[in-house]
Amino acid sequence: MVDATLPASRLAQMVEGAAAVAGQTDLTAVLWTTVETAMDLTGSTYGALGVIGEHGTLIQFLHVGIDPDLTARMGDPPRGRGVLGTITRVATSVRMDKLSEHPDYVGFPDHHPSMETFLGVPIKIGDAVFGNLYLTEKPGGFTVDDEALVEALAVIAGSAISTARLQRRLRRVAVVEDRERIARDLHDAIIQDLFAVGLSLQALGQSVRDEVARGGLDEAVGRLDDSIAALRRYIFDLRPPVWTRRNLRLELSDMVGQLAGPYGADVEVRVSSGAADMPGTTVDDALQMIREALSNALRHSGATTISVTIEEAADRVLITVSDDGDGFDPTTVQKGMGLDNLRSRADKARGTTTINTSPGQGTTVLISLPL
Repeated sequence: MVDATLPASRLAQMVEGAAAVAGQTDLTAVLWTTVETAMDLTGSTYGALGVIGEHGTLIQFLHVGIDPDLTARMGDPPRGRGVLGTITRVATSVRMDKLSEHPDYVGFPDHHPSMETFLGVPIKIGDAVFGNLYLTEKPGGFTVDDEALVEALAVIAGSAISTARLQRRLRRVAVVEDRERIARDLHDAIIQDLFAVGLSLQALGQSVRDEVARGGLDEAVGRLDDSIAALRRYIFDLRPPVWTRRNLRLELSDMVGQLAGPYGADVEVRVSSGAADMPGTTVDDALQMIREALSNALRHSGATTISVTIEEAADRVLITVSDDGDGFDPTTVQKGMGLDNLRSRADKARGTTTINTSPGQGTTVLISLPL
């Protein structure tokens, strides 16, 4: 809880920031606003929010304050080790004047800005830790008041995240219900009318003696039958029966089994519970891109172990295909290894793909698709 002895100006700033976070309805907007508000409240130079996956590692990392070009030079985002992992493990705040003196400190990658003063606060939804807020480089260091303010903000952010998740699920339900209504209207109104018109034309054709006119009526009836069949297929797509609904885990397992059969590599598959309930179009995009990445790894990498991981993060699904194979130099690789196909599919799905590899270091393909 926020200390009531805090200056009125800081309490007012806290209320304003909390309103900004709570006022967001989009999950990604909630996360970004939380980071920016925490930085404003404390006066920190850098801020970040890490979303935690089912296995305790960071599956999404939003950060503010570091130049994009420098970010690219630093390589992969953090996975939640070192001090970042400590906050996840203990689920309590960590405040330090010298981050490098923490026993779990493991250093920074090349090109990373120097950071010493540090405040990390978990964001919880109920008893579960959704993610962590990280703030660094406040002149003079973070205070007890800073910690109290950010902890209060984290409580509000947890509530806002829970609300945004619920609203997203409700929107999905609303879409399903709307599809059901459209399908019902198509069947009860349009198809029935077309069928009645077809019967009338058939009856009229029986009474027409002119062969040309009768042929024209028969052709019209045939075209109506084709239209009814097309509408029925469309209705079936709108209202798939229970037994035709997509099962991502099953489809992915079947695909992996077929692809990996002729090769000696072990393929591990992990699908988070949230990612298992994806829209059908996203399932299609995910399976196509995994097929491309996995086929490349099986045919070209010489790997003994390949892992495929699918996790939900905010309003996106994150896919990782990683192997312990030979790796390669992306600047010299020849066309035809599927890299262009991956990027093309990602662009069409409004997603992104990143390929991290170097000779002798294996390859990791990171795919992000919107939900």
